Amino acid sequence: MSKHIQTQTEWEQTMARRVMEQLRGELYLDQRYLTAALGALPPAPQQGGGSFATDGGRLYYPTAWLLDTYRKNRRYLPRAYLHSLFHCIFRHLWLRDKRDPDLWGLACDIAVESTLDALNTPAAKRPVGWVRQQCYAQLRAQCRFLAAGPIYRVLAKTDADTLNKWQREFYTDSHRLWPADPDSPEAQMQGRQWEDLGRQTELSMEENGRRAGQDTTAQALQAQLQAGRSRRTYKDFLRRFAVWHEEPHLDPDEFDLGFYSYGLRTYGKLPLIEPLESREVKKIRDFVIVVDTSESTAGELVKSFLKETFALLTSQDSFFRKCRILVMQADNAVREETWLTDLDALERYTARFTLVGGGGTDFRPAFARIAALRREGSLRDLQGVLYFTDGKGIYPAKRPPFEVAFLFLEDGTPPPDVPPWAMRLVLQPEEFTPDTDPKGR
Repeated sequence: MSKHIQTQTEWEQTMARRVMEQLRGELYLDQRYLTAALGALPPAPQQGGGSFATDGGRLYYPTAWLLDTYRKNRRYLPRAYLHSLFHCIFRHLWLRDKRDPDLWGLACDIAVESTLDALNTPAAKRPVGWVRQQCYAQLRAQCRFLAAGPIYRVLAKTDADTLNKWQREFYTDSHRLWPADPDSPEAQMQGRQWEDLGRQTELSMEENGRRAGQDTTAQALQAQLQAGRSRRTYKDFLRRFAVWHEEPHLDPDEFDLGFYSYGLRTYGKLPLIEPLESREVKKIRDFVIVVDTSESTAGELVKSFLKETFALLTSQDSFFRKCRILVMQADNAVREETWLTDLDALERYTARFTLVGGGGTDFRPAFARIAALRREGSLRDLQGVLYFTDGKGIYPAKRPPFEVAFLFLEDGTPPPDVPPWAMRLVLQPEEFTPDTDPKGR
């Protein structure tokens, strides 16, 4: 039997694979709470390139670059590995939405690197240079927390020379494999898987005694994980309030099996097919939108939110034939109520919309008013309540008999806690602003 002689290429591939195994082993020991996340991003070789790259399914490494870096500066590799992994844990690949891809990539790199710089572990520790210190100071002057969304909004107003300097400073991995369409069903499914992995990571941190407030590791990671939690497109979230309802329309995809069988019995190979006269459709019926008009949420962005909400509700035949929307403005009391019963009324309301109120925030009056309207029969088929707010107010003590979602604009800090009976969604301001090129092109 002839003995196989290993070629240079095969030897390099073998050594690169061993290097990646060694790096994963180091990270398992360095940060045990990342076990599930590391297992979900297996390494895979690729041809060419000068850095790690991930598509959310694998961590790709160029063999020649990996071995060369291992020889020259092996301490760089565990941190670079973590950099790509944190992009996935923070769901950066799937949260771009309408943002400029280049600026979004830089914002994500800065968010990850600031987190790594806060970790006091051997795999992540490195000197923080002057350029990086100045960047963090400039961003923190405008962001309460260095998450990718708030950073992006600062970068959109930053001059080109500074952006180029920061690009060079924070570049670590390639983003070329990130989803071209992060809103596609396949990409969103993968993003939800990493959202679950983020929750597992938090639980694992707690199990390992790394609770928030005990060390900088827990604070940095948990803050980033919480900042990205429950983020999804607003359009997808509104579907959560839709209900299955039967309407008298022909359904060409379904037919009466009785007629089908009768035709086969009577005429042999000639079935009788008659489409059903009704079909189930998923739409929205009675709906309540409450706008918190306390000083913290007043502004043009609230108007944009209302317009976008109306646009989504009226698109693609979203309504039943008979549908009503109640818009409330409230702070520590209900200040205004407007009933919208047709699409023309929506357009008239948005055209003349002005904010009313401006006091403190108390959620109870709005819920009390909704309960009264339900008892009176004015809200016969209430499907849900959207409450646009900053969350700093008094919540009802008991769960209401309808679904409720509290919507918060991202401001760079983890969103406030909501009662266990409510849903929470962090809205990205970019979803409610016109498409523009932040680079001014």
